[in-house]
Amino acid sequence: MGDSKQRRRPQKYPVELRERAVRMVFEVREQTGEKHGVITRVARELGVGTESLRNWVHQAEVDSGRRAGTSSVDGERIAALEKENRELRRANDILKAASVFFATELDGRPKK
Repeated sequence: MGDSKQRRRPQKYPVELRERAVRMVFEVREQTGEKHGVITRVARELGVGTESLRNWVHQAEVDSGRRAGTSSVDGERIAALEKENRELRRANDILKAASVFFATELDGRPKK
C-alpha cells in the first residue's frame, strides 16, 4: 500500500476558527479593496487549508445573500427531507412485500 495513493483525512477545524477566518477575509477585502489573494494570505496566517477557507467564504456569502446558491439552512432541510423520503420508500417496499405475501396466503389456491 503506497503512501502516495492514500487520501488525507479531512481535518476538522473549530467553528470559532472558521468564523474568525471568514470574518478576517471580509475585513481585509473591505479595508484593501482587494479580491484576489486575500483568502490565501489569511489561510497562511491562520494555518488552515486554502480551499477549506475558500469554501467557508463561499458558503458565508451564500448564507448572507451576497451570492446565489443553497444556504446552509436549506441544505440541512433538504438532507433531512431526503433521509425521510428514503425511510418512507423503504417502509412502503416492506408493506408491499407483506401485502403480496398475505394475499397469496389467503388466496386459497393450492401452491405449485
